[in-house]
Amino acid sequence: MKKILLIAAAASMFSLAATAQTKFAHVNFGELVQLMPEADSAMVQLEAANNEAQETYNSMVSEFQSKYDQFEQKQASWTPAVRESKQKELMDIQTRVQEFQQAIQQDMSQLQNTLMAPIYQKAQEVVTNLAKEKGVIYVYDSSTLLYVDDAQSIDLTPEARTALNIPADKTIESVMAARQAAAAAAQQ
Repeated sequence: MKKILLIAAAASMFSLAATAQTKFAHVNFGELVQLMPEADSAMVQLEAANNEAQETYNSMVSEFQSKYDQFEQKQASWTPAVRESKQKELMDIQTRVQEFQQAIQQDMSQLQNTLMAPIYQKAQEVVTNLAKEKGVIYVYDSSTLLYVDDAQSIDLTPEARTALNIPADKTIESVMAARQAAAAAAQQ
């Protein structure tokens, strides 16, 4: 009986010692990814591709509108065969516009995934390496946590920012402001 109590006590102490050694960490992963210099380059490429797609879309809509206006003005003077041909042409253009819109959404999503995958991977590797260096067994994304006790969890975000060459003065707010300014300048 004493042996069982000794074993139980030893197991309990071992469990407490293991729990005391457990280290938790958190990092704002989304912030890291958005602030990485590589993300800026990816956003420029995405913007350029989006602008090209928008120009093509606008051109297609303009063609449809022009032919539709022509149809509205002249349909009364056309023979039924010409009117039917023009209606079919309008429907074909409208179908092409819709198909293009769907295709470009898929293409843009695929391009974003392609451009962002190496960025996510690099950030993940940095966080993993930092966690291993600090002997951390769990790293949580702080952007999805409701509460973090900073006294019991290590914030890896500052060290990860340094490892990823993110300038100290670069913030989500400054990135968003720059993107809005660029978008506003592009519209003028």
